[in-house]
Amino acid sequence: MIYPAMNDARHCEAITRLHARTFAVASRFLPARKRRGAFAVYAFCRIADDIVDRGATGDRETLRRELAGYMSGLHEAIEGRPEGPVYRELSWTIKEFGVPASALLELMGGVAVDLAPAHYATWAELTAYCEGVASSVGEMCTYVFGVSGNEDARQRALRFARTLGVALQHTNILRDVGEDAMRGRCYLPAASLAAFGISTQEVLHNRALGQQDRWKAFMKHEIARARALYDAAAPGLSLLEPDAQRCARACADGYAEILSAIESIDYDSFTTRARVGTWARGRLMWSIWRNGTALPSNVLPTEPVIQWQGKTISRPEEMAS
Repeated sequence: MIYPAMNDARHCEAITRLHARTFAVASRFLPARKRRGAFAVYAFCRIADDIVDRGATGDRETLRRELAGYMSGLHEAIEGRPEGPVYRELSWTIKEFGVPASALLELMGGVAVDLAPAHYATWAELTAYCEGVASSVGEMCTYVFGVSGNEDARQRALRFARTLGVALQHTNILRDVGEDAMRGRCYLPAASLAAFGISTQEVLHNRALGQQDRWKAFMKHEIARARALYDAAAPGLSLLEPDAQRCARACADGYAEILSAIESIDYDSFTTRARVGTWARGRLMWSIWRNGTALPSNVLPTEPVIQWQGKTISRPEEMAS
């Protein structure tokens, strides 16, 4: 897609507002400097994602070369020699907020996986994918948002942010089952599906599956998993600098609302794309604006605490199917 000519910051903002409604609204809670950095991060990630999303219809070798070119541009931005509005904004963000190159490279490695057919045997395998494409973004945003306290506090915040990234990506997967199937992709782990008598091939080729009880039972299970991840990640938002906490909470709570939207369509994410309505999103933003955020950082655990199937764990990949 070609965007109108504009200065670099507005270019990244336009990409964000076109593709990320929840984040675009939540960004209003940020001061201008951090909002600019967040838009740069989103625009960079979005373009990488757009390249691999053409894998279902485009020549994969051509797309690999395009992604390699995009990676080359990233290296130049990291080295302070950016070309083009997104790279220039990203280079500014790296310098301004100390965003580590490792997170940017992790994102690129994660999206490159989507150039091959999606297949995940277990939840642990899917978690590794979610870490690459989403936890990496959570790490970037943590640097942009800022953390109150020392380096130890930042490392704590990053652990919570990476758990939130898995929750967000899993939400995406549950919402987009039908769209992904049309691209020949099924991100749902084979072992998790099998526990409910469902095969990967059914997800890919049987759209009527979305109306069956075994599918609804599976979705209830996976929505509960996602909510457990959101609950575990939520306390970490209070580690962020105060001027970024409302934005982070709006992003997290806004995405968690997609789970309720899936429930409202009776779990049939094959034929309908679950959406959070404008009024619901507005009420959420108003509530966050009025009530602010939650826990003082000095009472937070050092690790996310995930309650799942009667067990207490700290890492998403340990959530057995």
